[in-house]
Amino acid sequence: MTPEELTNTITTERETQEKFKHHVCVCVAAGCLSSQSDKVKAALEDEIKRQGREHECQIKGVGCMGLCAAGPLVSVEETGTLYQEVKPEDAAEVVASLEGQPVARIKGPSEAPFFTRQVKIVLENCGKIDPNRIEDYLLSGGYQSLTKVLTEMTPAQIIEEVYKSGLRGRGGAGYPTGLKWSTVAKAPGSPKYVICNADEGDPGAFMDRSVLESDPHRVLEGMAIAAYAVGASQGYVYVRAEYPLAIERLQNAIKQARRLRFLGIDICGTTFNFNIDVRLGAGAFVCGEETALIASVEGRRGNPKPRPPYPAEAGLWGCPTLINNVETFANIAPIAGRGGNWYASIGTEKSKGTKVFALAGRVANTDLIEVPMGMTLREIVFDIGGGIPDGKRLKAVQTGGPSGGCIPEQFLDMPVDYESLNKLGSIMGSGGMIVMDETSCMVDVAKYFMEFCMSESCGKCVPCRVGTAQMYDLLHKITEGKAGLEDLEMLEDLCDLVRNTSLCGLGQSAPNPVLSTLRYFRDEYMEHIVNKTCPAGICKIKVPTEVTA
Repeated sequence: MTPEELTNTITTERETQEKFKHHVCVCVAAGCLSSQSDKVKAALEDEIKRQGREHECQIKGVGCMGLCAAGPLVSVEETGTLYQEVKPEDAAEVVASLEGQPVARIKGPSEAPFFTRQVKIVLENCGKIDPNRIEDYLLSGGYQSLTKVLTEMTPAQIIEEVYKSGLRGRGGAGYPTGLKWSTVAKAPGSPKYVICNADEGDPGAFMDRSVLESDPHRVLEGMAIAAYAVGASQGYVYVRAEYPLAIERLQNAIKQARRLRFLGIDICGTTFNFNIDVRLGAGAFVCGEETALIASVEGRRGNPKPRPPYPAEAGLWGCPTLINNVETFANIAPIAGRGGNWYASIGTEKSKGTKVFALAGRVANTDLIEVPMGMTLREIVFDIGGGIPDGKRLKAVQTGGPSGGCIPEQFLDMPVDYESLNKLGSIMGSGGMIVMDETSCMVDVAKYFMEFCMSESCGKCVPCRVGTAQMYDLLHKITEGKAGLEDLEMLEDLCDLVRNTSLCGLGQSAPNPVLSTLRYFRDEYMEHIVNKTCPAGICKIKVPTEVTA
């Protein structure tokens, strides 16, 4: 599609949308669909037809609105009214309210801190556009950044803008994106590949899945811009097969982008060619590691391998390969369109921009949020998250998934960025954030994550395969009240051994939950070992009774 054709398509879509007096959006992302939002949408459509208002009111399925715990969610564009926990039988009242007062019984907090404290870049279209229609994405400004890059900028210039932005990889390690792109662009060899890592496997994390379900074209556009910058002609999205809705919408988006020549040959009327295919993963957590992911894309067992060489120099089929995750690519179109300096003005000195988090656990609002880097944990949990339910006290916040750490209440006023989290023994990770209250046992939490790492170890290296199993056994022994102080000492020695000798990031970071809970909640370990009690009452410790003659 040439720039002129793009302008004409947008004009036609705008005229079509403006014919409707009312636009009612129904969330059809996985969270709300699990609460039967599809039936709510059908009921609203039936009610519109019953009243003969099809040419006046548009019912539109949209992506995630963020407030996942309150679904199904329905919003009215013209008034900004948000309805929560909507049922099919509410359809008549909702339609009637379009000409009158909102339905107070189901009206949600559209002006609450949950909405006002967020800064949305990655999620700016989520909950507003229909993920199944490329025309809706175009009307929101979609593919204009790709058109601009291909017609007005050189590959070196777009890499420079990414450098200026300060964007760091949102997949966990926080590696500078501009530096990675530059390395791939300069690497000798051909062809070159671009891979989107959508193998999101952290417990409690649903950021990448939600973006793919809600705004798939944003990711495709970012990948196409990256391919132009590094000189690639083929891309792959590696997504786990457990995400059928994300896969369906992603594949539909690829077909639409090819049809309008945003993918394929002669993109945007230029000589640039780029195609994207989808590769499905079987759900192995280790395939989130880039060398294991590459092996899986090639059709081999997803085992990691030593580095160097790094994928930027020798990746997919031995060729230079750029790998970024969903959120990283979703930031690219805004950076290309508004400039690197604009993006760098958000966040902290070393952690620029925003971060998407899946806020879950013992928090009032289980939701998908996007906040500027540097916002404190207290603001995230209590302002946006609505605090701890049932009058309980916050005990810890776990960030970074199984590879992260548990941050205690005393650090609630710490800014959330890469450097601050590392100092506390945790990591940013892909963006999972699990809140725990006083009913959580931190030894049991460490055991849970260690069991996950043990189960997900590929088994290729001995430190991870054997070490995680031994650490799990020791943690299990502690939670049963059967451990001694020598077991605690052995646990700490194993943490050091596994962290420093494992082959890949899974094993190297597996001890983090144990180390962080030992650092901040050592007293709970001592209660289990010395006093044979679990302060939270979670672990069923059986104290043997003495037999008297």
